[in-house]
Amino acid sequence: MSDLAPFLIALPILTAVVAFLAGLVRSESGWPVAVVGMAGQAGLAGLLAYRVFTAGRIQYVVGGFEDTYGIELVIDGLSASMIVLIAAVALGVLAYAHAAGPRSNAFYTMYALLVAGLTGMSITGDVFNMYVFLEITGLAAYAVVASGESGRSAVAALKYLIVGTVGASLFLLGVGYAYIGTGTLNMADLSTGLAAVGYTSTLVQTAFAFIVVGLFIKVAVFPLHTWQPEAYAGSPDSVSALIAALVSTVAAYALARITLDVFTVEFLAANPLARDLMIAGAIVSIVAGSALAVAQTEIKRMLAYSSVSQFGLVLAALSVTNETALIGAAVHLVGHAIMKGGLFLTAGLVATGTGARTVAAYEGLSDRMPVAAGAFAVLSLAMVGVPPMVGFAGKWYIALGAVEAEVWPLAVVILLSTLLTLAYFVRLIERMYFREATPLSDEAAAEADAGSPTSDTVLADGGRVTAGMYLAVLVAAVLAATLGLAVVEYGRLLEPTLNLLLS
Repeated sequence: MSDLAPFLIALPILTAVVAFLAGLVRSESGWPVAVVGMAGQAGLAGLLAYRVFTAGRIQYVVGGFEDTYGIELVIDGLSASMIVLIAAVALGVLAYAHAAGPRSNAFYTMYALLVAGLTGMSITGDVFNMYVFLEITGLAAYAVVASGESGRSAVAALKYLIVGTVGASLFLLGVGYAYIGTGTLNMADLSTGLAAVGYTSTLVQTAFAFIVVGLFIKVAVFPLHTWQPEAYAGSPDSVSALIAALVSTVAAYALARITLDVFTVEFLAANPLARDLMIAGAIVSIVAGSALAVAQTEIKRMLAYSSVSQFGLVLAALSVTNETALIGAAVHLVGHAIMKGGLFLTAGLVATGTGARTVAAYEGLSDRMPVAAGAFAVLSLAMVGVPPMVGFAGKWYIALGAVEAEVWPLAVVILLSTLLTLAYFVRLIERMYFREATPLSDEAAAEADAGSPTSDTVLADGGRVTAGMYLAVLVAAVLAATLGLAVVEYGRLLEPTLNLLLS
C-alpha cells in the first residue's frame, strides 16, 4: 500500500482550485500555477511508477473501508504507464501553451481538472468511480475545446458534449446492470461476481455491451467517431494536442481494463460474437479512418481521422488478447500519445509561423521552417511505422500477436495499415521537401502577419513562434524516434501485470 496514491488525484484538483482563486486576484496568472502543479504531478507519477516496476502493484483503499463499498485505487504496470504519460504530456503541452494560449485562469482550471479526471480513470479500482472520473474528464474536455475564440470551437464543444454524454450514459447503464447482478462495484469483486452469474447470461452480456459501446464512443471507434474530427480541428492548437494525446488514449486504457480486469478473457472465450465484433470494429476503424484521413485537406482534420485508424490497432490487440498483442497495445498507446500530440503541436507551430493550415499550404515548408518541417517528418515517419521508431514497435507486436492467435484477416489489415498511414503522410513530406513554396492567400497572410487569425487559435506574439513551442515539438520528435529502442525492456516490466490480467 502507498499513501501517496490519492495525491495523484488530489494534486491536480488543488491546482485547479488555486488557479481559479489566483484569477480573482490577477488575470492570466494560471500558467505558473499549472506548471508547479503539473511538475509536482510528474514527479509523483514517476516515483509511484518506479515503486510499481521495482516492488509490485500498489493498492490503496480510500478511507480504510475494506468491505464491498470501499473505493480502491490500484496502480500496476499499465496504470503506472498511464499516469506517467498523462503527467508528462500535460507538462509538455504547458510549455507550448505559454505562448500559444489560451491564457485565462479559467482555462488552466479546466486543464488541471482534465488531468485529475484522466488520472482518476487510470488508477481507480471501482467501476462507478471510473464513471465519475469519466464525467469529470468529459466536462473538462468540453470546456477546454470551447476555449477557442471562434464559433467553430463552441460548435465543436457542443457536438462533443452531446455525443460524449451518450457514451457516458451507456457506460453508466452497463455499470448498473453489472451491479444488479453482483451487488458490488469493485472491479476485482465484479470479476468474481460476473463469473458466478455466468458469462453467457443475458444480464452479463448486456452489461458488457453497454459499457463497451459507451467506451467505443469515447475512444472514437468508427462509426462512433463523429465527435472527434471537429473537436480536434476546432480547438486551440494546444488543446488539440492535449486531448488528441490523452483523452481517447485513457478511454482506450479504460476499455482494456474493463475487458480484461472485470469481464476477463474467459468472457470473450465464452462469447465469440463479442470478440468477432471487436475484430470487425478494429478492421473497419483502421481502413475507414485511413481512407477519411487521405480525403482531408485541413491538417488537423487529417490528424483527427488518423487517430480513428490508430485506435483501431489498439482495439485489434484487445480482441486478440494474448501477451504479445497486449504489449503492443501498451506501447502503441504511449507511442501514439507522443506522436499524435507532437504532430498537433507541430501543426500549430507551423500555423503560428506561416498561417498554413491545409495540406496545400505545406508546400516548401522545409525552406520556410526547416526545424518544424523536420520534426513533422520524423513524427510522420514514426506514425507510419518506420523502424526502429516507437510506431513500428507497437504495430509489430500487435501484428505478431494476431499471427500467434491465427487471426489472419486482422494480421493482414494491421500490416496494410502501414501503407494506409503512408498514403496520407507521404503527400505532406513530399510537399514539404520536394515542392517550392507558393504564396499564401491574402487571408492566410493577414493571419500570419497581423496576429488576428480567422482560425480558432490566437497566434503567439502576433505570428512569432517561441523557444518553448519549439522545445515541446522537438522533445516529442526525439521521443518518437528513440522510445522504440526501449520496448523489449518495457515489455519485460509489463509481464507481471499482463500475466495477472490473462490468468
